[in-house]
This record gives sequence, structure tokens and C-alpha cells, in this order.
Amino acid sequence: MKNTQVLQTELQNQIYRDMLTDIYIDKEKIPYQTSRYINALQEYEKAFGSSEVEIYSAPGRSEIGGNHTDHQHGEVLAASINNDAIAIVKKLEEPVVKIISDGYDLITIPLDDLEKKNSEEGTTASLIRGVLAGTREYGYTIGGFQAYVTSDVLIGAGLSSSAAFETIIGTILSGLYNDMSISAIEIAIIGQFAENIYFGKPCGLMDQMACSVGSLVHIDFADPEKPVVNRVEFDLDGHGYSLCITDTKGSHADLTADYAAVPEEMKKVAAYFGKEVLRDVTKKELFANLNDIREAVNDRAVLRAIHFKEENERVQKEVSALQADNFTDFLDTVKVSGDSSFKYLQNVYTNHDVEHQNVSIALAASDSILGKDGVSRVHGGGFAGTIQAFVKNTAVQEYKNAMDAIFGEGSCNILKIRKYGGMKVL
Repeated sequence: MKNTQVLQTELQNQIYRDMLTDIYIDKEKIPYQTSRYINALQEYEKAFGSSEVEIYSAPGRSEIGGNHTDHQHGEVLAASINNDAIAIVKKLEEPVVKIISDGYDLITIPLDDLEKKNSEEGTTASLIRGVLAGTREYGYTIGGFQAYVTSDVLIGAGLSSSAAFETIIGTILSGLYNDMSISAIEIAIIGQFAENIYFGKPCGLMDQMACSVGSLVHIDFADPEKPVVNRVEFDLDGHGYSLCITDTKGSHADLTADYAAVPEEMKKVAAYFGKEVLRDVTKKELFANLNDIREAVNDRAVLRAIHFKEENERVQKEVSALQADNFTDFLDTVKVSGDSSFKYLQNVYTNHDVEHQNVSIALAASDSILGKDGVSRVHGGGFAGTIQAFVKNTAVQEYKNAMDAIFGEGSCNILKIRKYGGMKVL
């Protein structure tokens, strides 16, 4: 541990430049990260005074493959990114956790009061309380600390700001009280517990797992209670590419029915075969019964089922391509995956408002702008929101300028895939 004043001086003197480059990859953003860390230390001092502290980090995540597959016990490929939450932390002797998040008031959680509170659902306090309770349930030691947390994981861009927050709280507890012995997978499961039970959001495990494990992570949800998780080592920047996420500024209002219809229709197709989820239906069975399923359910449900079966296979192809260092095949598969989401899954725009198609416009513009310099696809749940593009570093600035011109300054964010999940920085 070092004093907050000492850390500020060392950061100003570029002592940690190589370490920050290792974490955040993009050398052009190191001045920003240096300033960000210094500012976080200063904000900690305003709230708690100067003291010896530790610094922790947890990244956001981006879904790469497996669009709308996890709820059918499918496979996904996700990646941690170099936008993250960072926390300036001091261990406390008193049994209480005190956290100030950037722009918000102090939250205080006594360690002798970790039962779920219905009145807290949907709040940051519920996530903190849930991670504390979950960590203790897993048999690990918990204790008091005070922290200032700031995050540049974009809210509403499908990058999982809540999962990054859950991961950083779990990582702090691992570092302060358990010698960093809580595994990344356990921290992810604890984070999901906090979000499902305490926060009240029935999310899957992909977000937390990608934030906690780091790099690219391949998750097989055949048994959702015991998902098979494998880290995939891959240097995107080493291949001369960046990951670009563009916020198309589409409205998310009144999309609940659109999101709900995807798993509903897929499960209705599974039910035709007497199964609960599509993972238990073979592709051969599906195509052998297309006409009957169309009559029993509907055509869109059939198309969405086809997307699921083929998307599951594409995740495996993407993982194999990355492991074989065949980046061309990987990009080709990402493009096919995106086309399937548009044509078969049909989550690029809502049928209730066909006159507004922000995501469709973003994909069309990307195809025209990028040519052979990259590929794009819908990102996350779809219907509105963001697109993802893998773009050659030499074409990134031109692409960003073009997308910002269409959707507004700052709409396109240039990201890197980082190799670290939740971690102690200093």
C-alpha cells in the first residue's frame, strides 16, 4: 500500500506508464488514464482524507458471438475491454463498507445487516450488499473498507457497467481479506447472485464472467448451474485491429415486448419437441419439421430457432479460428453472425416502429465505409442501441469520424480487448 499523495506524485512522474499501457493497451489513452487515476485519488482524499490505499480495476465487456443464445443454454464468446471501473480502497477495522461512486452520495453497508431489502432493488446499494452476502455464503472472509469508485464503462451501450461494478467489489474483498484467492469464476457467480437476487434483474452469467475473467472468454451454458468457462488468449491489437462500439442513439422505450418475444418464441419451438430449450433440439430435427412448426408456432419463431442452432455452431467456429490464429476466418464468421441476427433473429429494429431504424443505418453505413477494412454487427440485445465493428487500426479514425458525423460527436468509441479481468492494480 502507498499513500494517496505519494501515488499522485508517482503517477505525475510517469512511474506507472508501462503498467498502465499493459492494462489499457492503447498508448494514446495513457495520458487520459494517468489523469483519471490522479483525479480518483483526489476525490478519495476529499471524501476520506489522505491515507494508504490499494487500487483495483474491473473491465466492461463486449459480446462477440452468441447473440441471444445464453437463455437457450447455448454458447457465447465475450471479451473484456479497456474501459473499466477503478476503485481507491482502504481497509477498515470497523465492520462497515463505505463506498462513494463518482457523482453519487456515500453508501454505507453494515456487515451485520446483509439480508436482502426489497426497498433497495434496482440500486447500487443492493449490488454492494448482494456481493458481500454472496462472498460470505461462498465461505470467504468479508470485512470493512472504504472506497471511491469511478467508471468509464458506458452505461446503456451494452458493455455491462453493472457487471464491472459487481466484479470490482468482489475483487476488493478477494484482495483485502482473502489474499486474492477468490477465483474469477466465483467472483462472477457471486456478482450474478447479487444482480439476480438483491438487485432484482434476472440476468445470465455472460456479463459477469467476461468482466471477471478477462481477455476473451468462451462460455458453454449447457448446464446453466455449472457453465463451462474457457479463457481464449488473443491479441487483437497485435493483429492491427480495434473494437469500435457505436451508440446509434435509438430509443429503448417500449422495447420490453420485443426483448421478451425472442426467448418466448424460441422456447415455443423447443416445446413443440417436448423440450424446454432449443439446446436440446437437434438441427436435423428442426429442419425436418419446419412446416409443422410454422403451423404450430409461427414463421418468425422458426427463423429465430434457426438462428440459435447456427449461432451456437458459429461461436465454436470463432473460438477455433482464434485458437488457430486465423483472424480472417474469425472476421468472416462475425460477419455471418451479424447477418443472421438481422435476417433470422430479427433484432435490428422493432416491427412496431419500422420508420426508425438507427441500427440498420449504422450497419449499412459501416459496410460502405469499411469495405475490406473491417466487419460490423448488431451488439447485445438489439432493436435499438449499439453496433460493434472490428476495424483495422489504420482505418479507425476515418470510421470514427464518419459514424460521429451520422450519430453525433462521441457516438463511436474505440476500444481494445484487454487481457486482465478483475485485478489489483497497486
